[in-house]
Amino acid sequence: MSEHLYQYPFIPKRFSIGPHSLSYVDEGRGPAVVMVHGNPSWSYLYRNVITALRGEYRCIAPDHIGCGLSDKPGNYPYRLQNHIDNLSRLLDHLQVERCVLVVHDWGGAVGMGWAGANQDRIAALVVLNSAAFPSPRIPFRIRICRWPLIGSLLVRGMNGFAGPATFMAVENSMDTRVREGFLAPYDSWGSRVAIHRFIQDIPMQTRHPSWQALQTIAASLGGLRQKPMLILWGGSDFCFNRPFYEEWRRRFPKAEGRCFEQAGHYVLEDVFPEAMMQVEPFLKSCYGKL
Repeated sequence: MSEHLYQYPFIPKRFSIGPHSLSYVDEGRGPAVVMVHGNPSWSYLYRNVITALRGEYRCIAPDHIGCGLSDKPGNYPYRLQNHIDNLSRLLDHLQVERCVLVVHDWGGAVGMGWAGANQDRIAALVVLNSAAFPSPRIPFRIRICRWPLIGSLLVRGMNGFAGPATFMAVENSMDTRVREGFLAPYDSWGSRVAIHRFIQDIPMQTRHPSWQALQTIAASLGGLRQKPMLILWGGSDFCFNRPFYEEWRRRFPKAEGRCFEQAGHYVLEDVFPEAMMQVEPFLKSCYGKL
């Protein structure tokens, strides 16, 4: 993959987790800012944030196993707890003692899963469109991707999840190069395995294998309530819609919140300058706590 072509101007590093290799960006020096992506994106989601902040902060952005430039094993569990454990191992390896945590989409559950178990290492939190608690709502266009046979054909065979996200997750049309950047790691049936498994791993019922993990994460959020939090939300998100934003606000009543009605799920793509006008002073205000 041409990093220059896709506006990904970083040299990713590798971290071994058992027989598999996890790719991550580690740029800059200073207080740590850890950025956790969701599905079907990768650390590319944070490319502009990293570029803007790496002069003053240490920016760390991993690709989950199965995503981005990480290995994509076909026989991996791909469960919520696996991703949390992988993030924990990476941050221990990188000796991240304290950080501001940024989460988006599935990164909400994964990142908060780590944060809830490592509350003393959290200086502050930045929450983008995501969830870290159960919800009875799942849009039909995502539910159909969970159906047996049809789901794998749509997601892995026809690229019917990552592909449509490049126009359904934004309100402003993506530049062709940016679209190619989001899709570059997901160019075949085999490379889309984690995209499908993330969809299958959404715990909607108590018997789901990841239900208890999500319950544990939700229960741990109360311990993070006193941490500074900034919530930046794309108000036109068809998936993580306004009720999710309101639930974050309810659980974290002291949080700063800004809902950009003109932005979609990929809020950083639609309103990046406006988002950074919130993020940069927020990080400055947290500097003394790091």
